Amino acid sequence: MHDIKAIRQDPAAFDKAMARRKLPAQSPALLKLDEERRTVQTELQSLQSTRNEKSKEIGMIKGKGGDANVLMEEVNAIKDKMTALEVREKELAIQLNDLLSSLPNVQAKDIPDGDGEEQNVEIRKHGEPKRSNSAKEHDAIGEGLGMMDFETAAKTSGSRFVFMNGGLARLERALAQFMLDTHTDEHGYTEVSPPLMVNDKTMYGTGQLPKFRDDQFQTTRGDWLIPTSEVPLTNIVAEEIVEEETLPRRYTAFTPCFRQEAGAAGKDTKGMIRQHQFYKVEMVSVTSPEESEAEHQRMTECAENILKKLELPYRTIVLCTGDAGFGSYKTYDIEVWLPGQNRYREISSCSNCGDFQARRMNARCRAKGEKNTRFVHTLNGSGVAVGRALIAVLENYYDPADGGVFVPKVLQPYMGGLDKILPMNHNKGALKNAS
Repeated sequence: MHDIKAIRQDPAAFDKAMARRKLPAQSPALLKLDEERRTVQTELQSLQSTRNEKSKEIGMIKGKGGDANVLMEEVNAIKDKMTALEVREKELAIQLNDLLSSLPNVQAKDIPDGDGEEQNVEIRKHGEPKRSNSAKEHDAIGEGLGMMDFETAAKTSGSRFVFMNGGLARLERALAQFMLDTHTDEHGYTEVSPPLMVNDKTMYGTGQLPKFRDDQFQTTRGDWLIPTSEVPLTNIVAEEIVEEETLPRRYTAFTPCFRQEAGAAGKDTKGMIRQHQFYKVEMVSVTSPEESEAEHQRMTECAENILKKLELPYRTIVLCTGDAGFGSYKTYDIEVWLPGQNRYREISSCSNCGDFQARRMNARCRAKGEKNTRFVHTLNGSGVAVGRALIAVLENYYDPADGGVFVPKVLQPYMGGLDKILPMNHNKGALKNAS
């Protein structure tokens, strides 16, 4: 959400910011609605004052036993006009709010301009990518192990779902536990188990509604399945005034996430890269405005640390204006190396949203001893996507000699000491033959 007062003060700067987002000038339409609304508000105030004066006059006339019928008719007419103006003011407020809500966040001055991912800029790289003629993609490895079954999932649920069993099901759980332990024990995040269903207001607060309605799953009673735990975690401070000495607040959660993937038709239909249901460990920070930039760097390093511990090659890039998310002020994507695809793929996206979400949520902070409040800054990042981490482990730790997958050292304690996942004996599918 944007500040209409700031747009009013410098419309050219706002239009320039939207131009970096490849949008035409927005201030003319915004300011027209804003001016009409303020004109109506001014007229309402004037009529209210007039009505109050005439009401007093009516009281004085009646007190003296006089006839105040003419004045009473005038007051009734004023009331009718005020009612009509109140309706119009509400209509204009909704129109203005809807337009402001539909516009993406401005972009930090230091991020590159660009049309899409081709203009993203690599800022660092860690580890040496593995390149091998014997590399396989994760779905072939998982099916070879007898522990990944897309056929049965298609029967029970449709496309973009998977059954996993045995060692892979445990590996997925191990990854999540390892990430949570690292974020809570080493990185100072508070673990939260949040609701998986939220209401309209909560989805609006973090920017999923109304723009991305078609990407969400809605229940029959009107709630929404969370597309990421960023949504409930960030809304913990919605409608709150937070004392600044308690900031930053850092939350982490492991949850399933649900997305329609409406904008990804035909993309990554094979395997687990893009599914309707997936697991993610999320990080959310709430900070004062002065702390958010440093917190952004810290959060990104926390996500990188997970990949370092897993000994997975990755690179970190800063997103250009044409590839950044709707609510993002600045975003770092971390891309893990996948030998089976012979390319880097996103595994974490860490974004500083500035006060963009806070304005939608009306989340404020107040310095000790001060009366005035200001909007907090919010940040979110994958810490990391569990499914994609599983994919990366499968492809980077695959052993072509026997079709097995070595277990990263940091995960072995979570796997009961197991150091390698070996193929199961199976015919059509391990789930049908598991005992």
